[in-house]
Amino acid sequence: MPQTTHEQQSSELPDPRTSKTGKGIVPVLAFAGIAVAVMQTLLVPVIKDLPALLDTDPSNATWVMTATLLAGAVSTPIMGRLGDLNGKRKMLLASLGVMVIGSLICAFTDDLVIMIVGRALQGFAMGAIPLGIGIMRDELPREKLGSAMALMSSSIGVGGGLALPAAALVAQHADWHTLFFGSAGLGVLAMGLTVLAVPEPTLRAPGRFDVIGALGLSAGLVLLLLPITKGSDWGWTSVTTLGLIAAALVILLLWGVFELRSDAPLVDLRTTARREVLLTNLASIMVGVAFYAVSLVLPQLLQLPLSTGYGLGQSMVVAGLCVAPLGVTMMLVAPLYARLSARYGPKVSLMLGMAVIAIGYGAGLGLMSAAWQTVVIAVVLGAGIGLAYSSLPALIIGAVDASETGAATGLNTLMRSIGTSVSSAVIGMVLAHTSTQMGSVAVPSMQGFRTSFMIATGAVLAGLVLAAFLPSQRAAAAPVLLASSAGDETARLSGLPLPLPGSGFRGRVVDADGTPVAGANVTLIDRQGRQAGLTTTDTEGRYALAAPAGGSFVLAGSAAGYAPRAYPAAHPASGRPAETDLVLTLSAPARRTSVPS
Repeated sequence: MPQTTHEQQSSELPDPRTSKTGKGIVPVLAFAGIAVAVMQTLLVPVIKDLPALLDTDPSNATWVMTATLLAGAVSTPIMGRLGDLNGKRKMLLASLGVMVIGSLICAFTDDLVIMIVGRALQGFAMGAIPLGIGIMRDELPREKLGSAMALMSSSIGVGGGLALPAAALVAQHADWHTLFFGSAGLGVLAMGLTVLAVPEPTLRAPGRFDVIGALGLSAGLVLLLLPITKGSDWGWTSVTTLGLIAAALVILLLWGVFELRSDAPLVDLRTTARREVLLTNLASIMVGVAFYAVSLVLPQLLQLPLSTGYGLGQSMVVAGLCVAPLGVTMMLVAPLYARLSARYGPKVSLMLGMAVIAIGYGAGLGLMSAAWQTVVIAVVLGAGIGLAYSSLPALIIGAVDASETGAATGLNTLMRSIGTSVSSAVIGMVLAHTSTQMGSVAVPSMQGFRTSFMIATGAVLAGLVLAAFLPSQRAAAAPVLLASSAGDETARLSGLPLPLPGSGFRGRVVDADGTPVAGANVTLIDRQGRQAGLTTTDTEGRYALAAPAGGSFVLAGSAAGYAPRAYPAAHPASGRPAETDLVLTLSAPARRTSVPS
């Protein structure tokens, strides 16, 4: 084939992601995220009644809440990695299925132990959040990705906020087991919509699942989070608390050594140690602390009787409605985040969100004397938390390769889970130790509420300092197709430098017999292990990718039914595109092939 014809065909390749509208994917994935996030606050309206409902003492009843937080923390990095390896849609459906099973177990029992098992299975579904973000990255055009990820990330708070009034209404007018039938229904609906509207991305990460790493991380996290969540009951200086913390640190240290030596780690700690990833994860912990504090304080303040002198005497349903704007506002700021991030970068939107959170908690110290004031607090905090939550996945995804998206965003969601667990433990301890006696019942005091708000303010200010040290938005990693006008326009709108005309890679993806592989993913990875380009092949197996600069790269190819392969590649800084064909082998045969020159 003459060279001019080849160049003409390459220039006609469409941008696979700008050709997709993403219709259906975003709302369905956001709904799935909201459905699993509901599990965190599903029982908040009846938390004070759990000891009587389960015929146990208060310290044991708290395990019904703790089990969900622990399972969610453990599952997020594991399900993210499984999604990278085996298919994100498949693992999303598995997560939702586990949630449905857990909900049905809880719906048919009054036994404490069985209830804890069911609640743990419900929490396991939290892995759906990073899986949904990964699917969005693989499937959506770049101009839609920012707002979509913002909505998916915010679904954690949206689901938790919207669940409060709905759960309160159900618990006040029906048997409390109805809550679990409702959550099972949400799970089934989310699974059905996922099957209908969400495709399975073909991009797969190379390697295998790190079973030892998963077990080590799970054990270390459980041993660490247990004393954090139960320290106020056991005593912070008790042998049990200190022993579990020491054991957790030893296990996590050994786990880290093992992961660094593993050729297929569950979590790439070298990637995690990058400044942008590490600081984002630490800031995520602080945002998690801030989010859960308001969920614990406002419902109790609203429901305390007027006879306390500071309680607002509202019903369970009214209290839920007053807090509901928290979730609604988080959902509404997602489009605002997309505009802010596009213009100033996710670092600025994260810092702005944290500043708004600090203002909300600071103002809340003096706005606790009327129900309408709690609505104002919920709106301001919802706006700040929504901006902050929306920024986190963009910062993480901008720092890791596409094949690491699930695991990296799963680890980030884990950091937020740790933040909510720490918040639950610390705020619970503060409210318990500052409580006042009303007859035979101990109730939280106004001092405890204000101290809790000050703790949340301090946490978010610490997160603001961490975010200030994040690097500014990199002008590198946006995938741009060679000779693609749509891709070039996206780059111009984003303020990214366009590649030199003709520079980059092109070629074909074929199987071992030379048959073209249509719809294969081709990812360009730079020397720092970051994604520099992403495309899919046309019906004849052809691809074309621009490169940000000359030098050495890795071209990774993957397709359904084929084993993913990665090849070293190099091209000059200017001149003609480098012709590079990729050869994929079927998953079953274990044979090696080489790249034709």
